[in-house]
Formats: sequence, structure tokens, C-alpha cells
Amino acid sequence: MVDDSQLARSKSIHKQTGKTFYYGTRVLPTRVREATYVLYAFFRVADEVVDDAAGVEPAVQREELDSIREAVLGRTDTDDPVLAAFSELRERYGIPDEEVETFLDAMATDIEKSRYHSYEELEAYMRGSAAAVGVMMTYVMEPDDIEAALPRARRLGEAFQMTNFIRDVGEDIAERDRIYLPLDTVESFGATAADIENREPTEGVRRAIESELRRTERLYREGVAGIEYLPEDCQFAVLVAAVLYADHHRLFRERDYDTVTATPELSRRRKLSLVVRTRWHWAWNKDPEAVFAKVSAIPYGDASLSGAEPGAPSPAR
Repeated sequence: MVDDSQLARSKSIHKQTGKTFYYGTRVLPTRVREATYVLYAFFRVADEVVDDAAGVEPAVQREELDSIREAVLGRTDTDDPVLAAFSELRERYGIPDEEVETFLDAMATDIEKSRYHSYEELEAYMRGSAAAVGVMMTYVMEPDDIEAALPRARRLGEAFQMTNFIRDVGEDIAERDRIYLPLDTVESFGATAADIENREPTEGVRRAIESELRRTERLYREGVAGIEYLPEDCQFAVLVAAVLYADHHRLFRERDYDTVTATPELSRRRKLSLVVRTRWHWAWNKDPEAVFAKVSAIPYGDASLSGAEPGAPSPAR
């Protein structure tokens, strides 16, 4: 079993580095909450191999990821409390090895790949970095019909990650020399990668961000529609996480889609307010889609259909 020291270490990593997701995790039932601390800590340990790698040779990063892979798949022993705990959870919940492999392969992609020319390229990357995370979380929740839950869980994982990518445009280029906005979208609005590299929030860059935001909001609507397939004691927590992540979109709009010069963040007060509002609506209506449409910053109905499709220039402003 996962011991107290492993759980404490995992929870500490989650609380420090996953501040938005942590709020959703806190309202999960105990049977899932503690496992989620371990999952998230594993994701961060692997991610930090490539995100905090200044001056570390690519070959060394790959070796470290390979060591993590061997440990969590039970092929070698490890004294790392997070890796040992994740390996045990993988076996307990029957998380497929291929999902772990896919996730770690995506982390390895970050070692050398720093630009994505199309959304299809980015989507392939997210299959490991986001969708696989959604899959592993779903296995831990143990829904009655996992095959019905998995496709929507993948979509919601992608939505969360796209929100992060859009929020962190400036931070990613400044700290990691990475651009996760599809460059064909950027270029379709008359902007270039150089604009982002120079942290210039040109009209074209902001319109490209706006366009990708609409694509992301479609992912939210698809993903939230699958919350009903999760166990009842997990639905509210996943809904809260979706509401919190999606609220960043309100901040993006307030800044006219400039996430190049600053990284918008939700205040603690705002997060608590959203949790309370979501709880109130959930008490009256256990329909995840209806509550999300009521509380979240994601437009529904006619508002969701307005504007240009991703990659198509919007009207001049």
C-alpha cells in the first residue's frame, strides 16, 4: 500500500505546483483524492525533467525519463517515494502500461521539439501529455462503464492543457523557448513566431489566441458532457476543476487576448467563489452540462457559435 510518507510527499508536490487542479482534488472522495495526489505528483516529476532542464544535455534528460519509465512500470526498484507510489497505483487500478508509455513519450518530445506547425501536430502531442492524464484519472475513479467515459475524459484533458498553453504563451517562450500555439493559426492572422519570440502582443497574435480559445471551448463542451459517465461521488469535483480552468478564459478576454506580456492567474478569492457557486447550483441540479453552462466562462448556445473558426481571420476591430 501507499504509505503515509509517500502520500505526504505527493500531496505537497500537488499543492505547490497544481494550484487550480488542487481545488478540484480537495472535493474528491477520499478513495480517489489520495490516489490523485500520487498521480499528479508523478506527472510533475516527469514534467520537471524537461521543464527544469537548463544546462542539462538532451541525452541526460532522456536517460532520466527512461529511468522513470523503468521504475513506474515495475521493471526496476526505486527509492523515490512518488515513483514507487505511482507504480503501486498503476497495478492496483489496472492503468494500462501503454498510457504511461504514451505520457512519458510526450514528455520526451519536449526535449527537442519546441514549435508546432498545425493543430494536428499539437493534438498528437496532447494525446500523451493531456489525454493520457485524463485516461489515468478515469481509471482511478473506476466508473461503471469506462469505455463510455474515456473519450470525453480525453477531451477534457485536452481542454485543460489548451487553457494552460494559452495562459502561458509569454512564460513558455521566455522560460523554455516553446510555442504551443499552432503556427498555421498564428500565420493565418498575419502574425509570425517572431512576434511571440519577441513577446509582442500584435493584433495578429491576439486574434490567433482568440481563435484557439474558441477551439478550446468546444473541447470543454465535449468533455463536460462526459462527466455524467463518472461515478456520482466524483462528478462534482471534476465539474469544479472544469469551471476553475475555464475561468481563465474570462481573464484572457479582459486582456484582449494578450497572454504574451503577462500570465493571467485566478485569485484565491475567485476560486473559492466559483467553488461555492458551483456547489449551490449542483445542489439544485445534478446535470453537469447545465451547471457548467450556468457557472463557467465558456459560452453556450448562440454565443458559442459566434466568431471565426480557428485558422480563419476574424473581422477587423
